Amino acid sequence: MLEYMSKFDDFAPQLTADGSFTFFSHQFNESFHSHYGARQESFCKFVEPTYLALKANRGRLKILDICYGLGYNTAAALETIWSVNPDCHVEIVGLELDQEIPQAAIAHKLLDNWDYKYISILSELAFKQEFISSNCKARLLTGDARNTIKSLVDKNFLADGIFLDSFSPPQCPMLWTVEFIKLVSQCLRGDGLIATYSCAAAVRNAMKLVGLQIGSTPPVGRRSPGTVAAWNCKNDFPLPPLSCKEKEHLQTRAAIPYRDPKLSDSTKNICQRRKQEQIHSQLESTSGWRKRWLRDKNDT
Repeated sequence: MLEYMSKFDDFAPQLTADGSFTFFSHQFNESFHSHYGARQESFCKFVEPTYLALKANRGRLKILDICYGLGYNTAAALETIWSVNPDCHVEIVGLELDQEIPQAAIAHKLLDNWDYKYISILSELAFKQEFISSNCKARLLTGDARNTIKSLVDKNFLADGIFLDSFSPPQCPMLWTVEFIKLVSQCLRGDGLIATYSCAAAVRNAMKLVGLQIGSTPPVGRRSPGTVAAWNCKNDFPLPPLSCKEKEHLQTRAAIPYRDPKLSDSTKNICQRRKQEQIHSQLESTSGWRKRWLRDKNDT
């Protein structure tokens, strides 16, 4: 048992404000969740914006959980869906770079405040990469998501809800590029929704460039909102509109997206490519946009 736990010594649980725990990634120099509440973030930033509770009565749903991490988003989705319709069949595909992350979450008992049936499912995913029951089929694909997502596109996997929960764009630009988000969009049903915690203009513009329409989700524990995207904002699951300030943010240099033409570039190369494009851009500077909005706010 000691040998088993020592494998996960590098993962130190960190308490968040809602009583749930998260980990800190030394690779990306960020926590996996906001310190305001890891569990809260899963429900409010991902599950609710994708309308899974309303869709549960369809009887069959598919979910794509990008950057599966500790498994909280998947657990929150299952709890929400099955609380509405216990007979709904859910198919989940999780994409995760490091298989030890979900294993460490189980080993450190971070999921002990969830119902046992969700712990069981997430344990199977963490250590066997697969779970199958009468109302659930789940798979965990490990490795670079730029590669693993291609197999889903090839198999025409279409999700009702997609969670895009990578580390922040400056730390992990590979999963926020126009090219990657295009692959993500190809896994989205016609009335499906993509939810992310990020409101970065570069991310939102990348979504628009691949043909998605975007909306703004309410802030959860912090000032910045999240983003939700769909093919059609006029379907049965409307997108909350962007504010005037958010729309103008998309006209600044901050909205110049990350690009990764061959889906294989390093963080350094992707960031340098964007920086060069920003240097030569004629768009308004982000600092100028902020000062203008602050001035207008003070004038009122």
